[in-house]
This record gives sequence, structure tokens and C-alpha cells, in this order.
Amino acid sequence: MATTTLTDSTFERVVQRDGIVLIDFWASWCGPCRMFAPVFEQAATANPDIVFGKVDTEAEPNLASAAGIRSIPTLMVFRDGILVFSQPGALPAKSLDQLITAVRGLDMDQVRAQVAAAKAMSA
Repeated sequence: MATTTLTDSTFERVVQRDGIVLIDFWASWCGPCRMFAPVFEQAATANPDIVFGKVDTEAEPNLASAAGIRSIPTLMVFRDGILVFSQPGALPAKSLDQLITAVRGLDMDQVRAQVAAAKAMSA
């Protein structure tokens, strides 16, 4: 599956879906972003059951701001609508594969319980 361009109007709907969603926040002028793009594309091809989204921070500055993007590239991973990973910097292919394996292996009942506990603590 090829990557999907995400916009302010499609972002929420895509990340709230069931399953795994990886999002690459990037810009055309960013050298590390251009270096990471083929790695991200290759992972998308190798994992057709995962949504691989791309957000052009130049075209979508409000979305980048709302997501708290301070450095690009930034990779965010959602599973079943829950943010489970967010990190700036370009990952090598092996690290991206390891991240995908780790996200696949998450116990989402445990993750949901941790999210609920964190919300209760902050209330």
C-alpha cells in the first residue's frame, strides 16, 4: 500500500480508526525528511495492513501545530486511536521495522488501562 497524504480534514478520521497508523510529519526543504521518505515508503509496501500517512508541515501548518510538531521529521504511531509513539528524527529501516513489530505486539487492553489511569490521576 502506498502512503496516504493526510490533511487537517482527514487526520482525525484516519488516526481514530482501528489498527495501526504511522504518520510522517515532513517538509520538502528538510534533508533528513527526504532521506527518511524512501525508508517510510518501503515499510508501507512491506506492511499493507498498516496505514502510512504523511503530513506536509508546510501545507498543513495548523495540523502540525495542533500535533505539537517542533522538529521534522517526526514519526507518530497510533494504534486503535491511541497515540503509542512519537519521536522526532529519521529512523533507519531496521529501527522502523523494530518499532512496527513492537507496536503490533502491544497489549491494547493494558494500554487502554494505562490511559484510563493517567486520565483519572489528572482529573
